[in-house]
Amino acid sequence: MSESNDNLDELEPEVLTLPLDAWHRQRGGRMVEFAGYWMPVQYEGIIAEHLWTRENAGLFDVSHMGQLYISGEGVEAALEAVLPIDLATLKLGSVRYSLLLDENGGVLDDLMVTRWGTGFYLVVNGATKWDDIAHLREQLPDEVTINHLDDTALLALQGPQAFAALEPLVTGETPLFALTFMKGAAFKLGGVDAWISRSGYTGEDGFEISIPAENAAQIAELICGQPQVKPIALGARDSLRLEAGLPLYGHDMDTEIDPVSADLTFGINKRRRTEGGFIGAEHVFKVLAVGPAQKRVGLTLDGRQAAREGALVFSGDKQVGRVTSGGFSPSLERPIAMAYVDADLAAPGTALEIDVRGKRLTAAVTPMPFVPHRYFRGA
Repeated sequence: MSESNDNLDELEPEVLTLPLDAWHRQRGGRMVEFAGYWMPVQYEGIIAEHLWTRENAGLFDVSHMGQLYISGEGVEAALEAVLPIDLATLKLGSVRYSLLLDENGGVLDDLMVTRWGTGFYLVVNGATKWDDIAHLREQLPDEVTINHLDDTALLALQGPQAFAALEPLVTGETPLFALTFMKGAAFKLGGVDAWISRSGYTGEDGFEISIPAENAAQIAELICGQPQVKPIALGARDSLRLEAGLPLYGHDMDTEIDPVSADLTFGINKRRRTEGGFIGAEHVFKVLAVGPAQKRVGLTLDGRQAAREGALVFSGDKQVGRVTSGGFSPSLERPIAMAYVDADLAAPGTALEIDVRGKRLTAAVTPMPFVPHRYFRGA
């Protein structure tokens, strides 16, 4: 009989390492715990890394994300019963943004779906991937197989010089220049099999690269050997996606927020908004019909002080919302934020105030993205 340990519940879960852990440390990455993994938050500094990516190309390690391959008899209809996506119009190699919703229309996760071979390749958020897998296993029929590609790494090469840096390194039946935004194909990268899509989460042109985990350090070193590329860490990834007006799960959306309020209705494809048939559809349709009580908006702040997540938003003496993401924009050299505010105050130009440690900061509703997207959609 083993001895009981009254402190077992107090033990912190083990922080896991990713395939590039040693590579990050060798390059001076300052490591922090994120989504259950040790990950670099910065190398030379967040602002320098942010601006380098906007002007050149940055390589991000996003191997904490969940990569899934879902296949089997009736997989298309089965996935449509779970996701509000129109898979019939999704062509081979095409990527589409979608959402995993609960019965009340709350967002369990946001994800990317690619038609890949005879099934579908999904990339889900790292912090939610185990819950996502459990949810999908519960909802999908036995004929459908969920393969967690846990022996793969995922890299993101982002920035205006991303194509110039990557193109000399790849070969494949599809030329890299033929990939436009949200398209993918199979390539050889440094002699290694890679699935590459023209996508990312910075607002810049760029690529996401799925490779065997055992080759991750080799490929990262190869890409960073290009003069246009430096390794970029979590801190700059967050400031880049904020400037691009891109929401982060667990901050700007969660199960308390529906996709209409989050301004993510584009993740529910047109046919599905008419036909329904997905989890949470009834609630989503109600919000679409009457409009949301609050909306996700962008805010620009006067002065230099930033408002962080959780700061309360006011119109006069009335609290009308809450900041969900905020920080200083290196590109604009001013503080910006995302917030949920009462729908009647969501129009661009609306003057508001944000309470930061007892001080009211003047802010204005601003269209997003704060910095224009530069996705490559073709010549």
